[in-house]
Amino acid sequence: MSPERSSDAALLLAGREAVAQYGVGGATLERIAEAAGVARTTLHRRGVTRESILQALGEEAAEAYRRALWPALTGSGTGRERLEQALGALCDVAEENIELLLALGSQTDAVFHEDGDDERMTRSPFTEPLERLLRDGAADGTLRGVDPTEYATVVFNLVGWTYLHLRARHGWRAERACHATLDVALHGLAAAQATDFSM
Repeated sequence: MSPERSSDAALLLAGREAVAQYGVGGATLERIAEAAGVARTTLHRRGVTRESILQALGEEAAEAYRRALWPALTGSGTGRERLEQALGALCDVAEENIELLLALGSQTDAVFHEDGDDERMTRSPFTEPLERLLRDGAADGTLRGVDPTEYATVVFNLVGWTYLHLRARHGWRAERACHATLDVALHGLAAAQATDFSM
């Protein structure tokens, strides 16, 4: 399935609608086909499966995240300023995909997390931009010197999932949820913070 084709873009939109309406378990291929206005047999003939649609939706969200963070990586400003810009973009992408992310629930592990049963990190496509900004901030003195690989996973999850929880479970407005979440994350990383929670 290549999302560039208009028919595939329509199919991804139908998949998104089916997941939002019925949840992951209820988003059957038949319901996706119905939302797309095509017969289920048409999808079978094309080799399209429910799993391939869910995977493509996850990849679509990941690509949106990478595009959103690009300006923070290439722009001017201190490491802290660009990290704030990047985390704001993370909230924006979460907002654009809120129904999908909430419906996918634990299914997002396959998209965001490394494989394995032991302690795992968030996949590098999501953390590498944050790692770079954490390094830049430590170098220019605007952020604490932390393990950038570990803290990129912490910050990605802290901001992304807290934002979604405040929006969906507490009913906060997008602006309030983003501001409060970023305030906690950025103050915890600010260079003036001397607290050491290492264990």
